[in-house]
This record gives sequence, C-alpha cells and structure tokens, in this order.
Amino acid sequence: MKKIITLGGSNSRNSINKALANYVGSQLKDDEIISIDLSGKNIPLYSIDIENESGIPQVITDINTQFDAADGFVVSLAEHNGSYTAAFKNLYDWMSRVQKEVWRNKPMLLMATSPGGRGGQTVLETAAKGFPYLGGNITTTYTLPFFGKNFSEDGIVDDAKAAELSEKVAVFQAAL
Repeated sequence: MKKIITLGGSNSRNSINKALANYVGSQLKDDEIISIDLSGKNIPLYSIDIENESGIPQVITDINTQFDAADGFVVSLAEHNGSYTAAFKNLYDWMSRVQKEVWRNKPMLLMATSPGGRGGQTVLETAAKGFPYLGGNITTTYTLPFFGKNFSEDGIVDDAKAAELSEKVAVFQAAL
C-alpha cells in the first residue's frame, strides 16, 4: 500500500483546492491517504532570524517526516494574484530549509482550481516550472476552471473534465 499525501495550497478552512486534492485522494482506493491541511497550522512566517534563534518549528519537522514517508503527492494550488498563497509559500520556504529537495523526487499529480475560467492556470504553470528545482517529479498536471460549476459533493460534474482527471490519476498511479 502506497502512502500518498494530499495537500491543498491554501489555509482556508473551505479551500476548494483542498477539496479537489482530497477528492483525488478518495479515488486512490488502494493507497493510504495522508491529508495535510494548512488551515489551523501555526506556522511562523519564514525568517532567517527566526530560524537562527529558534530553529525549525516542530510543525515543519512533523510535516517533513510525513513527506519522507510518502510515496507520492497530490497537490492542488490556490492562486492569489497569479502566484502561490502566502500560506503555501511559507510552508514551501520552511520545508526547503529542512531538505532542499522538498518533494523528494517522488511522483506528483500537480493541480489547481479556481472559481474563474483559467482554473488557477498561472500558479500551475509557475509550480510546474519551479518545483523540479526542489525535487518535484511532476508526472502530470490538471486544472479545473469554474470550480463552483464543475465540482459537487459527488466530484467533477463536467464529463470531459472528469474523464481528463481520471486519465491524469491513472498516469500518476502508474508512476508510483
């Protein structure tokens, strides 16, 4: 049984990206899913001064241990002004201080969604270019535009987008 981390790149309690990542996790029936929820995590804003004075926060050490144990990642990034959310970027910065290859060269399904028509495409493109420098082994990417229209409690509503996601999940699973 593979251990897969699902992560929505937002600290919103009602994150649509967390919902998408967790939905994909629910589709991985033969895998153990470890959902990392950034809402409620008390992660200090990264600063070299904090690191020098206090070291790596325990919450980061704990997440790092989970990353070490994982066989793969399902990451869905929220987009704020065309980039990562502050919460995700802060986590990413801290994690890179513990281990340069944050993603450990383990297979990743990289996604984004948003309420708008581009579906977080800009942040997805940024991450797809940047993650490999920190150990990102991106097997495939997926974007879901118009989240409110295209997603329900039962999953992806749009048949074409649902079929596309199924194909992407299959590619990811084959890489594990």
